[in-house]
Amino acid sequence: MAKQESKTKKRKAGELYRNFIQLVLVGSITGIFAGAIVTLFNILAHEGELIAQNVYAYVRSNPAFIPLLFLALLGGAFLIGVAVNVSSIIRGCAIPQTEGATRGSVPLKWWRDLTLMFACSLLSIFMGLSIGAEGPSVLIGACTGDGVSSGLRRNQMIRKYQITGGACVGLAVASNAPLTGMAFAFEEAYKRLTPEVFICSATSVITGMLTKHGIYWLRGQEIATTFGNYIFHQLPIKAYGFVVLAGIACGLLGVAFYKLSFLMRKLFKKISVKNRQKLSHGLRIGVAVLFGGIVSLVAAGVMGGGHGLIESIGTKGGAISATTKTAFGLSLVWTLLIILLLKMLITTVNVGSGIPCGIFIPIIAIGACLGALLNTFWLRLGMDKAYCDLLVMICMAAFFTTVVKAPITSIVMICEFTGGFAHLLPVIIAVFIGYLIGEMFRTGGIYETLLEEYEQETNIRERVREVFTLTVERGALAEKREVRDILWPSGVRVTELVRGEEKILPEGDTVLHDGDVLTIVCKTDNPKKVREELESILG
Repeated sequence: MAKQESKTKKRKAGELYRNFIQLVLVGSITGIFAGAIVTLFNILAHEGELIAQNVYAYVRSNPAFIPLLFLALLGGAFLIGVAVNVSSIIRGCAIPQTEGATRGSVPLKWWRDLTLMFACSLLSIFMGLSIGAEGPSVLIGACTGDGVSSGLRRNQMIRKYQITGGACVGLAVASNAPLTGMAFAFEEAYKRLTPEVFICSATSVITGMLTKHGIYWLRGQEIATTFGNYIFHQLPIKAYGFVVLAGIACGLLGVAFYKLSFLMRKLFKKISVKNRQKLSHGLRIGVAVLFGGIVSLVAAGVMGGGHGLIESIGTKGGAISATTKTAFGLSLVWTLLIILLLKMLITTVNVGSGIPCGIFIPIIAIGACLGALLNTFWLRLGMDKAYCDLLVMICMAAFFTTVVKAPITSIVMICEFTGGFAHLLPVIIAVFIGYLIGEMFRTGGIYETLLEEYEQETNIRERVREVFTLTVERGALAEKREVRDILWPSGVRVTELVRGEEKILPEGDTVLHDGDVLTIVCKTDNPKKVREELESILG
């Protein structure tokens, strides 16, 4: 009897190891392909921003070319309008749809969605619009993971892990922040951590970042330091009052940004042609593109995702006016205020119109701009100028948290940007205040709310109720795991567990055993896909 139990344990351990080895292998392959494609996209996006800046600078100096510029913008808007009608998943912010894909609720056609997102995002950047590369990079990475999974013919469960790994690579490579990319999987995509998610996302991010470094090495280039214009000094406890005030300001502005984004969505929905939904999408994108062109023509600091804006605010530990250029012949304070308002306005217009865009870096740039604006007042109140750069980073984290409701990601991101954990306490304080203010005003995470609206608009939520009865097999992934620690398909609920002659109402901490018969309820539009995924979990 003891010998039989020993053999069973060894067999279970062997199956577990084989599963983990499989995750490492598919994660590595996903990371290589996603890292290469996303790196290429970001290199082209950077070049596109530089070209757009030169074009707009030339047009400002030669106003006779303004009609030609807007004619080109209309042409670009037409092409983007056609693309979003072919692939609805590329419409609007890319991250919400990616989160849905990682959970299995939003279907991907990886070759189509990848190609169109790649092309439309680059076109938008070349047109000088206020669009970041991080959001599109997340969707491009997810589509690459789905493509690799299709090529390797993995089951639905492994496919979800690969989509997640690709998405993490997209964010990690685009932001040059691997830990932030991994935090995305735990906090945004799945809202929880499991060993499988960690293994696949970590492996993908590691190989993706190594692939990026390899590509830059082959090009004879070094990867630029993130926000090289910033020098961070540890904040003394006596200066924490500025952190609290900054957290409050970021929280209030974050709530305003959230409300304005969904107000813009309501306003843009009024731009419609009766019974012509595709034409309506095109008109909305055309309006957004023309408005974005006007804003970029008026204020160069608003163009692009926001990397340049954030870099210009950095002081290298000096006075803020030393590196930040004024505009419109106004003072520094008024310049920062105008750029802040315009960046906020054009970003919410992009969200409302459905133009393929990334708002990850624009949101951070708005927070940075607010931090620089607040610093002008904090300096007058006696704050040492050496802390200006750190306060900008703290505002980035607090504003991002209020809008996205991802405090862990925000804290990890700032630790990576500042290069250490010495500033952890003030960042946590500001993030907590921003999150608390968002809760007080009952705002949700912008990505989560946008995903819900996308599912409603595309009728993904119109599902039928399916009931599955499945048995936990020996050596399955779910065996000896608590119900809450298993990555179930989207919409799944375990309603009953039969163990021998005993019927159990399962809870989150109920441990599953070999031979347990589960009754599983799920609302889905693809029962076959859900059954396949459940069988891969339960054996």
